[in-house]
Amino acid sequence: FARCVHEGDSAALVRLPGIGRKTAERLIVEMRDRIAPPGEAAEGTGGEAPPATPGDPVADAVSALVALGYRPAEASRMVEAVDTDGRSSEEIIRLALQAALRR
Repeated sequence: FARCVHEGDSAALVRLPGIGRKTAERLIVEMRDRIAPPGEAAEGTGGEAPPATPGDPVADAVSALVALGYRPAEASRMVEAVDTDGRSSEEIIRLALQAALRR
């Protein structure tokens, strides 16, 4: 997610369920300054979520769900409910959103 935001890759974000072109562009604009670029340490997140480890797909997925409007605790529960082993942040987000729709 962080890589997509910093590279302005809206096409990758649009592939996520429920994310259209306008939403992807809005996420990029709003989150670019809030998320540390990949490869740099997060300075401070301002409170609710712990700092993300660069390249941590689980933390990226939680951050993306929070950016989509889910509460941090709810986003964490959504991610914990899916198998994250060896998956990219995009896959984790997709699986978490699909699982939420099934409930």
